[in-house]
Amino acid sequence: MLRIENVSFGYHKASVLEDINLRIQRREHVAIIGESGCGKSTLLKIIYGLMDLKQGEIFWEDEPVLGPAYNLVPGPPFMKYLSQDFDLMPFITVAENISQYLSVFYPQELKERTSELLDMIGLTEFANRKVNTLSGGQQQRVALARVLAQKPEILLLDEPFSHIDNFLKNRLRRNIFKYLKENGITCIVATHDYQDVLPFADRLVVLKDKKVLAKGSPMEIYKNPKSLYVASLFGEANSISIDILKSYANTKRKIIVYAHEFRVSENSGIPVNVKETYPMGAYYLIQGDTDEGETLFFHSPKELKLDKKVFLNVSLETINQRLQQGPSV
Repeated sequence: MLRIENVSFGYHKASVLEDINLRIQRREHVAIIGESGCGKSTLLKIIYGLMDLKQGEIFWEDEPVLGPAYNLVPGPPFMKYLSQDFDLMPFITVAENISQYLSVFYPQELKERTSELLDMIGLTEFANRKVNTLSGGQQQRVALARVLAQKPEILLLDEPFSHIDNFLKNRLRRNIFKYLKENGITCIVATHDYQDVLPFADRLVVLKDKKVLAKGSPMEIYKNPKSLYVASLFGEANSISIDILKSYANTKRKIIVYAHEFRVSENSGIPVNVKETYPMGAYYLIQGDTDEGETLFFHSPKELKLDKKVFLNVSLETINQRLQQGPSV
């Protein structure tokens, strides 16, 4: 188990993290998500021992994870960390980068392991290319394979797919996270992309304003977001009063409604005037204004003309589900 106990941290007296407490089980896959600057990357660096703590402690099982004041070479041997700058050796080949930390005393195993990882990241044909000739996305894939080469007990990934083309990203996600599960590797991913989270993470931690805002099952947090901030990490969302959704309701309490949860009608519901329309492929994202001047975002299966009046509805099931979780922030 990884134990993060009462951790606070700052740069030059500016607080970045405050009173962070987490327990991460062996083999668990935890995603840390939040807006840029919320402390995701800093937390990973602290867990890896790249910075000294003045407040709090970190343990892997019963072994303390200590910073550079205690370790000449940062990072415990059972842990690997993939930073956003990749930390590759640019003037040697892809294969050499991947196999760098594998034992040369077992050449057949080294060859097989390198080949397996090259196949996983889809760069077999680039095995003998020097890393400095690769694109940023290709280098990120090499960096992923490199941290996996030694099968660490715990792996820290900081925005691991941010430079990779969309048409490769989904396949690579599936390959990497399946590999981690099959090999029992504990994984912590810092990301801003909910597609790194919902299909793969066992648990989700949301950071905002230096603190843990929410933690739990990714789908539970997605279905019952505590605030508009949390919901917006998964896509367009709205905070809207119950009395606007249902005119007979005698309350101005607000709930969260995702853009895809609205249903468009031609004759009944919340009247909105279409102000902007954004083609999204399988649907259109529409920005509309209510008669009271409130802006709402919703999905439509077809394009809507500007200034057209339409009506929006939300199912009672969705309303009741959000009411049960308490008021939104």
